[in-house]
Amino acid sequence: MFEAALWGGIAGSSLLLGALVGIFKDIPNKVSAFIMAFGTGVLIGAATFELLSDAVKEGGILYPSIGFLLGATLFIVAELIIMKKGGHERKRSKVSPAGHAGIAILMGTIIDAIPESVIIGVSLLENHTVSWLIVIAIFISNFPEGLSSSIGMKKDGYSKLKIISLWAIVMLLSAISALLGYALIDTSSQHLITSISAFAAGGIFAMVSSTMMPEAFEEGGPIVGFISALGLLCSLILTFYG
Repeated sequence: MFEAALWGGIAGSSLLLGALVGIFKDIPNKVSAFIMAFGTGVLIGAATFELLSDAVKEGGILYPSIGFLLGATLFIVAELIIMKKGGHERKRSKVSPAGHAGIAILMGTIIDAIPESVIIGVSLLENHTVSWLIVIAIFISNFPEGLSSSIGMKKDGYSKLKIISLWAIVMLLSAISALLGYALIDTSSQHLITSISAFAAGGIFAMVSSTMMPEAFEEGGPIVGFISALGLLCSLILTFYG
């Protein structure tokens, strides 16, 4: 349980790291977009090679398919709710048009982070060792989110202490989610485990498609397509050698 919480916290720590860089350093939006594009490719690879394909291999096609669609659906429904509160700008390094959307930004990031962290605990249950690909993918993808969101919150007038506190809470929740994923999942039910893996994959795909990809392209231009492909190739190589 401690190991699950540790790796969940490490994966989520890049949110806080990105926030610190965004607060104290002036990072060009294009650089943030390139990091986000690479993280997008890594996350897609992790969801495909590590989560979805393994779920189908071990649990058949039916339950993983249902879990995948439920994960994507739940994320989009939650995203629609967050949009109405102004949290859809959480990955943007500009002033939020809604203004004072700190709580919505926090909730939106939690919606991104919890399924990713839970699957760290599940992978530890399945393989008795952490999935390095999942941890690396989450870490890389979280950094530009913390970076760009914190720049936007700073422009909205939030204090440095408040911004850091928000991301520290998310990092803590990431650790708790990974711990719960390890402690509460019934390992005797293969259908449950494969469904949860596919559920997380569906949420990841919906998240990168609706938030990370548009932001990366808007700020970085067409070159981000190539950078995303590099991230996907990185996932493939890590999967092959892992």
